[in-house]
Amino acid sequence: MNTACAAVRRLPVGAEVCPDGVHFRVWAPRRKHVAVVLAGGIVELGREPDGYFSGLAAGTSAGVRYQYRLDGEEPLYPDPASRFQPEGPHGPSQAIDPAGFPWTDAAWPGLALNGQVLYEMHIGTFTREGTYAAAMEQFSELKDTGITALELMPVAEFPGAFGWGYDGVDLFAPTRLYGEPDDLRRFVDRAHSVGLGVILDVVYNHVGPDGNYLKAFSPDYFTNKYENEWGEAINFDGQESGPVREFFIANAGYWIDEFHFDGLRLDATQSILDDSPVHVLVDIGRRARQAAGKRSIILVNENEPQHTNLVRPVEQGGCGLDMLWNDDFHHSAVVALTGRNEAYYSDHKGTPQEFVSAVKYGYLFQGQLYSWQGKRRGQPSFGLTPAAFVNYIQNHDQIANSALGLRINSLTSPGRYRAMTALLLLAPGTPMLFQGQEFAASTPFFYFADHKPDLAKVVDDGRADFLSQFPSIKAPDILTRLTSARERATFERSVLDFEDRIRNSQAYAMHRELLRIRREDATIRAQGAAGIDGAVLGPEAFLVRWFGENSEDRLLVVNFGIDLHLNPAPEPLLAPPRGMRWRKLFSTEDARYGGAGTPPQETDGNWLLPGHAAVLLRPAPADVADLERELRLERETIARRKREKYGDS
Repeated sequence: MNTACAAVRRLPVGAEVCPDGVHFRVWAPRRKHVAVVLAGGIVELGREPDGYFSGLAAGTSAGVRYQYRLDGEEPLYPDPASRFQPEGPHGPSQAIDPAGFPWTDAAWPGLALNGQVLYEMHIGTFTREGTYAAAMEQFSELKDTGITALELMPVAEFPGAFGWGYDGVDLFAPTRLYGEPDDLRRFVDRAHSVGLGVILDVVYNHVGPDGNYLKAFSPDYFTNKYENEWGEAINFDGQESGPVREFFIANAGYWIDEFHFDGLRLDATQSILDDSPVHVLVDIGRRARQAAGKRSIILVNENEPQHTNLVRPVEQGGCGLDMLWNDDFHHSAVVALTGRNEAYYSDHKGTPQEFVSAVKYGYLFQGQLYSWQGKRRGQPSFGLTPAAFVNYIQNHDQIANSALGLRINSLTSPGRYRAMTALLLLAPGTPMLFQGQEFAASTPFFYFADHKPDLAKVVDDGRADFLSQFPSIKAPDILTRLTSARERATFERSVLDFEDRIRNSQAYAMHRELLRIRREDATIRAQGAAGIDGAVLGPEAFLVRWFGENSEDRLLVVNFGIDLHLNPAPEPLLAPPRGMRWRKLFSTEDARYGGAGTPPQETDGNWLLPGHAAVLLRPAPADVADLERELRLERETIARRKREKYGDS
């Protein structure tokens, strides 16, 4: 390798802009010759040990477009580690110099584990323009709402004019659809300037089927050792797996280093299969943190089998990551809100106990039998902080997995939706909103992917087969209405309409107020650090109690059913701190949020929990009116008992 270029190389592979030109390096162990084809000629690369080829194209600079020729044959291929594909995944790569961007976020500290409110965003549908530049115009609004970190759906290059991004094929190249690489850097830099973090969703469990040229360089990128529902499994532990591991580990550090992301969301980690002594996820986490330097980052897992060892320390046998998406919370919420518990919702009943347990322990299934799969699911969560669990009632997958791509606010009653939102945004887990959720977006969110016709049909057929697990969707009148992923209208109908902020101003105001309480109320903000408990109060009612310093407890009573009168009320968690009485701090039935009013919770008839509502209470010293009411009630009770014993005489 050219020693001058080695000194400035940021990545083990790819094109690096050097003082004397552009240095190229690629892994192609089964090839005899590799050349770089540029507009000004061809540069033969020298072979290194372990199957790498490298060389300097002297006199070239950033912006040059290039392709690789393997063993002197056609066709030409893009760089597996391309930093940009201006013509898409099938076209030439472009050399990018990341050092030229004028960053202004040197004082940005990154993101801590506690205190986050995540916001899942798809750049292509967040705004009508579908660009980083357009999305930046909404940063101040998002920050004022109470969002702390954006979680971007994948941006690695993928084929077609639109898509979710989970079929990325150039994992180092931000897609040309949303802007150039420096536009993404500007997006992150601007987010930091207003106090927003940015986490990137990355896919290390498979590579998309269209535009994936890795096998041309080496078939050892993939393995038949494991099954993978999305395609060939990545070779993290087999023959020639060292350079493959290096490729993906370097990719994790790349996004943190060159784009200043504040963390990664790792897609479907159950399909990142590795029997090595050190799991590749451990190395990915280490590299990402190394790339962040003094900045604090967050590494989030999506993990269907709910393996909590992912977020336990490496020295305790874990992977040392930080957060886990919590499908259990979502599934229970959907069942409670819609009454449907078919297909993969069938092990969830939406009962009060499920929500009490989710608040206290995160996952509901931590090793019990999971009937839907016919096997045990999950690992214990004991000892983990509540902030490690990302709770949500909507995300990209789950909205699109409904029959018509409808959001949950369109599938339930307004009161239940408000009550569930209060639980989501006040509970000690880390809440996540899907774009537009804060203003009850009216727009659907579909699965869309601009694949070639033959692949598009396979995708549509596969999706219909997946959704057929839901008996309601399998019904002929619904199945025939499923949208085609390839239709541009499917994509365009998923674009947010910010006029919904005005049309649904009451929902928007409620989200903002709940997030203000989460941010400013010391007891709620502590995320259960001083203790949290809960209790079932009725068939659809429960409470959550936060224990705070100096008796600054908080009590959330939630009722998804009809009005519930508790008399007697033999639940200790309902009792206020000594000498105190409960006072309303927030109610989802406030008229400002579209509610119908909130009656007092403590009445002469003991406790009243209004139906389809959530009420947050705080303790305050008993006043004269409290004491007079309680004295009157006591006298009336004594008089009633005398009448019952002695009669009216």
